[in-house]
Amino acid sequence: MAKRSITLVFLLCISTLFGQNDSIPVPIDQESILHERSIDEDLSKKYTGEEFNYDVKTGESQNLLARFIKWLLEGIGNAVGIDISPETLLILEYLIYGLMGLLVIFILIRVFVNEKFNAIFTKKAKPLVDINLSEQHIESVDLDSLMDTALKNKDYRLAVRYQFLKILKLLSQKEIIEWHFEKTNSDYEKEIGEVKLQTEFRKASYLYEYIWYGEQYIDEMGYTKTASRFAMLNSLIR
Repeated sequence: MAKRSITLVFLLCISTLFGQNDSIPVPIDQESILHERSIDEDLSKKYTGEEFNYDVKTGESQNLLARFIKWLLEGIGNAVGIDISPETLLILEYLIYGLMGLLVIFILIRVFVNEKFNAIFTKKAKPLVDINLSEQHIESVDLDSLMDTALKNKDYRLAVRYQFLKILKLLSQKEIIEWHFEKTNSDYEKEIGEVKLQTEFRKASYLYEYIWYGEQYIDEMGYTKTASRFAMLNSLIR
């Protein structure tokens, strides 16, 4: 057993010795000369242009709107002889997106808030001191003068109020109703005996309450339509 172990160790040593002798030596080239390469400082100037710009998206990677904006801005730049850099194009593109977003917000506000939105951007007319009908009878008030002043200040909502008060004043003068500042339009409607006149008064009072008490914005065109309705009612009273 001991002889076999000694023989095995002897064979392993011989195989290791032969394995080292079979290795192929690697030749070393000591004659080649290494040269250091220098990068030209003007290299960046040689490779300018859109084809060397890897930050700007092209082709299908840009959406249709972005491509249109890019085409438009480049066209303007070429027309005026200005070379617009990719960074400037990107800034202008974002600026256009921002303006489009503001436009969408403006349209939504116009749709949902309707004409009241005009009051934000237009100078409001100087508010007029409304008459106190509890201290004076309606027949003693110069409603025509007040209405002219309201129209001059383009306060069409207040002009509608004076138009309706003129109707009540005329009904009181014709003794069709008995005017009192605490009465409601429904009370006056019940006092009108003629059916057609009562029906037209109901329509006019509804329109007046919608505009005045509902605080609805009304422009010149809207006032003209409302005034024609009141004029038709006045013709029935006369």
